[in-house]
Order: sequence, then structure tokens, then C-alpha cells
Amino acid sequence: MKRTTLLLCITILIVSCSTCQNKNTSKNTAKATDYDKIITADNLKEALYTYASDEFEGRKTGEPGQKKAAEFIKNHYIALGIPSPIAEGDYFQDIPTSFFNSDVNNPSENVLAYIKGSEKPDEVVIISAHLDHIGISKNGDINNGADDDGSGTVAILEIAKAFKAAVDKGYGPKRTILFLHVTAEEIGLYGSRYYTDVDPIFPLKNTVADLNIDMIGRVDPKHENQRNYVYLIGSDKLSKELHNISETVNKKYFNMELDYSYNDDNDPNRFYYRSDHYNFAKNNIPVIFYFNGTHADYHKPTDTPDKIQYDLLETRARLIFHTAWELANRDERIKVD
Repeated sequence: MKRTTLLLCITILIVSCSTCQNKNTSKNTAKATDYDKIITADNLKEALYTYASDEFEGRKTGEPGQKKAAEFIKNHYIALGIPSPIAEGDYFQDIPTSFFNSDVNNPSENVLAYIKGSEKPDEVVIISAHLDHIGISKNGDINNGADDDGSGTVAILEIAKAFKAAVDKGYGPKRTILFLHVTAEEIGLYGSRYYTDVDPIFPLKNTVADLNIDMIGRVDPKHENQRNYVYLIGSDKLSKELHNISETVNKKYFNMELDYSYNDDNDPNRFYYRSDHYNFAKNNIPVIFYFNGTHADYHKPTDTPDKIQYDLLETRARLIFHTAWELANRDERIKVD
């Protein structure tokens, strides 16, 4: 009887250990490809047709349309069950009117949500895009800003959904991921500057990288015959390791043309200094700026959601998701050169 009981205990122990090992192995082998299909052209289109509609009145900083945009973003995170890092239920980082140097007559707000890292929660990967646009023209035309930067905004919402799906399966990222929607980019990068210079919710010294998305839904004239591209700016300026990770991820999963034309230090457009990643770069935080280039509808009422190429938006958003996944889950934090 004792021998039978002993054998039974040993059998249970072996099965239990095997089960634990399988769980650990499964957790260690979870891949971005298990979740990237959550990011779809249909979902992006549905969100953008609302976000870049006339109801949002061009999302001018501090105006009612921009406030609706902030609420739209907040409500998405609430629906996904992704919390705010500021306080429970408070997704807005309020920016007072005085910060805008008289460029804006009303206060505004950044919108923040986050997924806490499972192993290295103090290290933070930021994915950013600006939520504002240029508002209503003097003749009454609404500048919907579907590409600039509705495309980046809805891309982050879908990327967040993919990460949350992984969390729900028990595969949360090792590092914290901050989904940062900044205001007042169009009038001087104020929202991102407020976050970096005044009120960094997570210490800048703990910020691993900023992946900034500003216009990824269209094709510029240079690439009309080769759609499968995206401009990358800044990837190698502070961390060669970041650049190499970005290249490796692209070659492994997408094989897009990564166009570095605007990454040249002598680029007359100076795009490196013209979007929200710059406020992180100036603080020695590695960045990548994802960009499709300008087009005839840039900053015009004709930048509408019907002109977005949603299959391409899907691919670019998935590329960014894979890159963020790698940065958040690799053993060592990327190094600054």
C-alpha cells in the first residue's frame, strides 16, 4: 500500500512539473505573430472614419473638436480595459493655457494609457502620435487630418489592442508600454514637450525608446509605383542597436522598403525636428519616426479618410507593433551610443 502511494505521488509530481515546464516554455515562446493579426485594415478604417469625421471639427488644439478627440481615445482604452498611469480613470495629462505662450486660448491635454511590464516595469517603451490637427479654415472648410495624424492615432489604438490581447493570454510585455497621444503638435510640439520637460509620468532615464507615428496612411509621389515602403527617421542617431533591431524585424516579417532619405542630417525638410519624437531625442532617448512623406492633401481639407490606403496602414502598424514587442521583451535594454 505504501509503495503504491509513493508511486502515485511521484507520478503526480512528474505530471505537475511537466505541466509547469510546458507553461513556462509556452510563455517564453509567445511571439508577436500570435497577435499581430488583431491589427486589421477594417478596424483601422472604422476608427478613422469616426476620428477624421466632420464631427471632430479638425481637432484644433483646445477647441471642442479636439476635446471630442481626447474623449474618443480615452473611451477606447476604457473599452479595452487598459488603464491610465496617471490615476484610476484619469487618462488626461492636463496642460495649462500658460504653457502655450499665447498660441492657444484654452487648456488642452495629452491622453495616456499603459500596460505595466511583467518583469521590468520601471523600463518604459513609448509609442506616440499627435491627436490634434489644424481645425477649420477661414472659409469654413474642415481639415479632417485623416493622414495627419489620424492614421497614427488609430494605429496606436490597434497596437494597444494587440498588446492587451497578449496580456489577456498571460503574455504581458516584460517592460512597460506607454501609449502616448500628445496634443498641440501642429503649433509647436507642445504636448510632447510638456511630457518630457515638465511632467514625465515615467522618468526619462527609464525610457527605453520612443516610436513616434505621424502620417502612415498614404503614399507620396516618390513611391507611387512602389507602395510597400515607409520612411524611417532617427533610428540610428542615438542607438545603432535600435536601428539594427528595426532592420531585423522588418526583414524577418515584412520586407518593406525602409526609406532613410529624410534621415540625412542635411535634409532640407528637417523632419527629424518636426514631430514629437524630437522632444525625446533631445533628452538622449532613442527614437524612430515613422512617416509616409507629404502629399498634395497635406494640411488641406482634402486629407480625408477615403484617401487612406488601409492595407498599407495595416502593414505599417504591424511593423511598429513587432518593433515595440521586440524592444519590450528582449532581455537587455537597448544601449545608447
